Amino acid sequence: MIRLSLAEVAQLTGGELTGGADGTAVVTGGVTLDSRTVAAGDLFVAFTGERVDGHDFLGAAAAAGAVGALTTRPGDALPCVVVPDTVAALGRLAAGVHERLAGGQGLITLGITGSSGKTSTKDLLGQVLAAAGPTVSPPGSFNNDIGLPLTVLSADETTRYLVLEMGARGRGHIARLCRVAPPRIGVVLNVGSAHLGEFGSPEGIAQAKGELVEALPADGTAVLNADDPRVLGMATRTRARVMTTGRGPDAEVRAAGVSLDDSARARFTLVVPGEEHPVALQVVGEHQVANALSAAGAALAAGMPAADVAAALSAAGSRSRWRMEVERRPDGVTVVNDAYNANPESMRAALAALTQLPGTRRIAVLGAMAELGPDASVEHERLGRDAAAAGIDLVMAVGTDAVGIADGATAAGGRAGEESVHVPDRAAARELLGTLLRPGDVVLVKASRSYGLELLAADLLRDGAGRDDDRDEGIA
Repeated sequence: MIRLSLAEVAQLTGGELTGGADGTAVVTGGVTLDSRTVAAGDLFVAFTGERVDGHDFLGAAAAAGAVGALTTRPGDALPCVVVPDTVAALGRLAAGVHERLAGGQGLITLGITGSSGKTSTKDLLGQVLAAAGPTVSPPGSFNNDIGLPLTVLSADETTRYLVLEMGARGRGHIARLCRVAPPRIGVVLNVGSAHLGEFGSPEGIAQAKGELVEALPADGTAVLNADDPRVLGMATRTRARVMTTGRGPDAEVRAAGVSLDDSARARFTLVVPGEEHPVALQVVGEHQVANALSAAGAALAAGMPAADVAAALSAAGSRSRWRMEVERRPDGVTVVNDAYNANPESMRAALAALTQLPGTRRIAVLGAMAELGPDASVEHERLGRDAAAAGIDLVMAVGTDAVGIADGATAAGGRAGEESVHVPDRAAARELLGTLLRPGDVVLVKASRSYGLELLAADLLRDGAGRDDDRDEGIA
């Protein structure tokens, strides 16, 4: 973060320095909500959650070297800037810092939204832009009223590109994030079923996602996925220049000759007006082509040459946890941990990637998809049918909310107990898989984040540690 005195922090947040606090003390480090990560010179934000109150850790933050804290009540351990709401104040602080950085510093801010693929695209774009200059694009999904300001506050005077992921659970959310850090380039990936229960309809989701392009300036660029009609329809909602990406022939930035290597990584030719360049992605799954095209469009809009974009895309890897993490156990079983989150579109993309990976049997271990609203049962059954139709050898549904996946797979012809099975929880899934897995199997683990199936993937990798092919010979 840029250096700020506590008096400046108070000014930007609308807070009040507690009596005796030294307003000239300078924050020379970063901003953190976790007292365990505080370093010398940091500003600690006392966030009050459902289980933990950050105000209880002011002493720990002080001992670790924090200069001051953003709080809702005075404290004795640290100089405090007291505000009514620390989350709202964090946003105001980030907005003030962003305004200073954007004014005359040459900072280019890029926002990314969509129903799925936001983090993967953000990771690709961050690595591409880093080849052109100092870039802030942290791993993980920092896409809400806390995460986005923290990302902004990790930028400083040297930052040239600031890549922000923007999520939404209702109308107005993205518009609010754009007020914290107004983007010059906005990327919309897709409109799917994520949070359908909260938005009510795909049209409601599109309305919310389009808030990003509405926030762009006239001299900015909206990068729109032309393969998604709802996204392409957002072209009329922005005053910025529109750049289209996609697989179709009319897209300004498109992929030609897409193929997959033996590890299910896409190869294609990046086609832009007047130029063509080869790309060999390091991330798994054909669905990553759309993400890569969106990243390429944003980087081109930021001024990178197409040849440099293609080279950087070919060097970019996966940076965030639990997104198509492919690991092979010593016994020859491959575990694909894609359990960070799930919706119908991302589930089908993951199943497609599973079928593209080399293996003797393909097993999909699937938990429920959250926040789908009244159509949840229909969507889960449809997913099970699609998994069976894709040729998955075993569909294992985990948890009460996921039983429809197994029912759908059975209805589509999967033999119950052999090609389709439902288990009550993670422990039962681990136990059953321990008796079934054999060398050459590929196991996909995926569910919405709230179901914690990334722990099952970790269990499976631990279960395979130290085992070898000789010990597994003869397992039926």
